[in-house]
Amino acid sequence: MKLATLKNGTADGRLHVISRDLSKAVAARAATTMQAALETWDTVEADLKAQYDSLNKGQEKDAFGFNQADALAPLPRAWQWLDGSAFESHGDLMDLVFGMNKKEKYTKPLMYQGVSDRFYAPTADVPFRSTEDGIDFEGEFGIVVSAVPAGINAADAAKYIRLIVQINDWSLRKIAPAEMKTGFGWIHAKPPCSAAPVAVTPDELGPAWRDARVDLPLNVIWNGEKFGAANGYHMGFGFDDLVAHAAYSRDLVPGTIIGSGTVSNANYREIGSSCIAERRGIEMLDLGEARTPFMGFGDTVRMEVFLPDGISVFGAIDQKVVKAA
Repeated sequence: MKLATLKNGTADGRLHVISRDLSKAVAARAATTMQAALETWDTVEADLKAQYDSLNKGQEKDAFGFNQADALAPLPRAWQWLDGSAFESHGDLMDLVFGMNKKEKYTKPLMYQGVSDRFYAPTADVPFRSTEDGIDFEGEFGIVVSAVPAGINAADAAKYIRLIVQINDWSLRKIAPAEMKTGFGWIHAKPPCSAAPVAVTPDELGPAWRDARVDLPLNVIWNGEKFGAANGYHMGFGFDDLVAHAAYSRDLVPGTIIGSGTVSNANYREIGSSCIAERRGIEMLDLGEARTPFMGFGDTVRMEVFLPDGISVFGAIDQKVVKAA
């Protein structure tokens, strides 16, 4: 099942069911917003699925053409956004980029709590104050849960995953090291994220959803040139582990979003990267210095994921960096 939130002049938008090929949309009958659907998922899931099947068969008389530019983020604002760092190859490079001492091997996921009161729409221009802050994109996968009880174990956590999403976790790299060294978390270095227009249920991925991971490449294009296509399967911890970690001492409300961290593969020299900082880290290893600049005003980034049959899974994040007013 594929769902999206279209603009209707309100902060939360209007929930729509989207066809598998992303060509058609129809207003959801079972719930008016994504948050409402997640809060009543056991009640509305069957009706949403029936409408999705009807839409794919061409039987929804009120269906219309789906324009991704009309979409907000699937959850334009969420109760909670928790971002992991589940790809070890990325973490190792970031230690180098930020000049951090090599950490001991972690036996638990890394995770922080970020801005959740807004997620940028997938085609919205994204404002930043200064290019001196080191503007960077970070391509990620994420999941959205229903109500998760505190203390859940990883073996049971996957059943609470309702939706999978695609995220651009914007970062200000030149601010991050100072905030990291305080040991007290990020504020300035982590502005709001962006999200691809469509959220999908795990079954929509078929065999590409395995071990609570997305076994598909995340295609990243920077200023019209291919930048990376790292596969999402190579997480040191699956999303089931991340849910259990997040719920260790608190329950998770419906609509909590949990990110994978920057998608990264150990063969990053061949497959490319999902963020500029990783590319710069590779350059530091290979060339002795970072040569790729961070983003400038007017730069564009596009992120999209495809199934083997060519169907776009989440639609595309396709955005331009602009100077804030």
